[in-house]
Amino acid sequence: MTTIHRSARLLVLGMSAAAVLCGCREATPQALGTLEYDRITLPAPVAERIVSIDVREGQRVTAGQSLLQLDEAQTKAGLLAAEAQAQQQREALRELVNGPRVEDIAQARANLAAAQAQAREARAYYQRLLALKSRNYISADDLDRAHASAGSADGQVAQTRAALDELLHGNRPEQIAQGRAALAQALQQAEADRVLLGKLHVVAPRNGLIDSQPYRLGDQAPVGQPLVIMLVGDAPYARIYVPEQQRASVHVGDAVKVFVAGGRQVHAGRVRMLRSEPVFTPYYALIGDDAARLSYLAEVSLGSDAATLPAGLPLRVELDGLSK
Repeated sequence: MTTIHRSARLLVLGMSAAAVLCGCREATPQALGTLEYDRITLPAPVAERIVSIDVREGQRVTAGQSLLQLDEAQTKAGLLAAEAQAQQQREALRELVNGPRVEDIAQARANLAAAQAQAREARAYYQRLLALKSRNYISADDLDRAHASAGSADGQVAQTRAALDELLHGNRPEQIAQGRAALAQALQQAEADRVLLGKLHVVAPRNGLIDSQPYRLGDQAPVGQPLVIMLVGDAPYARIYVPEQQRASVHVGDAVKVFVAGGRQVHAGRVRMLRSEPVFTPYYALIGDDAARLSYLAEVSLGSDAATLPAGLPLRVELDGLSK
């Protein structure tokens, strides 16, 4: 066999072997994705200045560990004002429950006696003028004014008597109920301010890794903006995109093999979530003809052997030989 024919045969055999290998690889159902951790976002409870930061990005923390501190001055002032308001409402309620003082009742009785004396004097004056009217010793205008003064004095007597009766009967149950409601509202406001004050000292809710701190010392983050983003969980999970043609054969609970880029170890995983609605396949998950197809987002839980792997690494998951 000539050298040219031998070279051509080797080229054909090489291409055939490559085709066979490619065919084998294409025959293995797989999905691409990335390594992820569950994320926890700690938002800013108020728009206050950051006065201290106790951790750095990439640091591992334990539950309850201090992360950062916001300025407490304004929130403390609000809490003190709310507590003062609650104390005022408490004393006002006590006054309603105890009812009027003995001195107030005595003063009301004295006012009634004075009004009665003035009414008697006004009526007597009117009677004297009325006797002079028959002799034409007084004008009609003077008589009318005396009559009006007597009526006004009688009205003053009725008013002071009603005020005394109100004190003697005590406060109405509705007034006491309103006082209790006002006190409860003031106490709840104080408690809300107290809780808000506690939130200004941001601590780690779980064991995890500090992934991001968007704001620095001295910044004043708007309300609701993330102060700290944490990665939590004993191990990462694989977020993959299951091709449309493989969707029917993948179920929650299926065991799969996970291959992380840059590593030789095969990680055992199990499908823990699979979306029922398709999504557009991201560019890095496009495989051959799948570029024109939709994919289904899925999550694969991993074991402790993947605990030290960082987030964001690309990976692939073999979907052949699925088992429940």
